[in-house]
Amino acid sequence: MIRRAWYHIAVILAGCLLPAALAVGTAAADPAFWRLEWPDTDFSRHAVPLDEIVSGGVPKDGIPPIDDPRFAPAGEVARLYSGTEPVITVVIGGVGRAYPLGILMAHEIVNDTLAGRPIAVTFCPLCNSAVVFDRIVDGRELTFGVSGKLRHSDLVMWDRQTESWWQQFTGIGIVGAMTGTALSMLPVRVESFDGFRDRFPDGDVLQNPRGGPGFNPYEGYDTAERPFLYRGSFPDGIRPLDYVVAVGNEAWALALLQRDGRIAAGDLVLSWAPGQNAALDRRDIAEGRDIGSVTVQRRVADGLVDAVHDLTFAFAFHAFHPDGVIHK
Repeated sequence: MIRRAWYHIAVILAGCLLPAALAVGTAAADPAFWRLEWPDTDFSRHAVPLDEIVSGGVPKDGIPPIDDPRFAPAGEVARLYSGTEPVITVVIGGVGRAYPLGILMAHEIVNDTLAGRPIAVTFCPLCNSAVVFDRIVDGRELTFGVSGKLRHSDLVMWDRQTESWWQQFTGIGIVGAMTGTALSMLPVRVESFDGFRDRFPDGDVLQNPRGGPGFNPYEGYDTAERPFLYRGSFPDGIRPLDYVVAVGNEAWALALLQRDGRIAAGDLVLSWAPGQNAALDRRDIAEGRDIGSVTVQRRVADGLVDAVHDLTFAFAFHAFHPDGVIHK
């Protein structure tokens, strides 16, 4: 796993010196050292123990976010995709836009504006966590980058306006002036390219700054025994890297949903259908095994609406919701 992770770092740091990244990685939980790179971050304010934060091996924005995203109609880029590759689909005001996970593997954050709404599309490969946030906080527009730090193996983001650090999995500020502030999460889907195209034939698809559909540098990660740079406990009765569908403090094993096809829980309806590749299985994502697409909706007075959820790993859900329930 370490070999795969450093391969990923070598890819995203193309043209840079890997030893420099390794030097940064020696500075775990040391604010005195961190201040050399983060002079404007208020380390006296933090909501988590600082020793839970470790370097992922890259410096600030060593994994470069996409700040000027470019798009093309789905029909124009369909030749790049087999149709079963996963994309994050965001819908605002009836406008749908797709962000392929193969591209987000190497960038992790896209600062975008959709239908006039500033959003941050984020993906942490180590947790398989795809979360989209509203970038407006207390009337102020924030832009996000990749800190190079991890907590519970999850991406720690930072904002350029206050240089505060944010937990990607929860959207909560954990270090700096914005400590304790929660970003608003948007209900999105991770679905196949064809699923997006069926719903939005004229929808736009994020273009790769490097060209092509992207690839998975963590080949075999989702069948590994342990997550990368994780030091916490594991949930009982389920493999750490088994997929779970998380909604708040409750999660359902993907295997359970695959078996049943549909699960109703209170006002929630979880559905599964085949036809989507696992993003973290094979280097060529189009060759990844079929784990299917998950839809989570909530019953309202006039029908069903998409609900905020995350298809993540069991260890990550357990790390951030230690008292949460995983239905197996």
